[in-house]
Amino acid sequence: MEVTREDVLRCARLAHLSLREDEVEPMREAMARMLSHAASLDELPLDGVEPMLMGLDRPLPRREDEPHSTFTQTEALANAPQQERGQFVVPKVL
Repeated sequence: MEVTREDVLRCARLAHLSLREDEVEPMREAMARMLSHAASLDELPLDGVEPMLMGLDRPLPRREDEPHSTFTQTEALANAPQQERGQFVVPKVL
């Protein structure tokens, strides 16, 4: 599939990417290779292949939820850069 310079610039704009002029041509070539590969998947012989509705027919293995020992408050705060009244001090987010 042919990819034009305008295609690259439009995709970059939609993705909020700013491309330098020297990046446009390598990106065009990479996009053309990706689309060519995707188009080649149309040639696979898939007659008689059932659609996959689920990834696995068996349940995923799970481990038992068992309690174990935890840190004490002193151990948890031991490497904290800042602490105050037994709590971590972190930068304000809002």
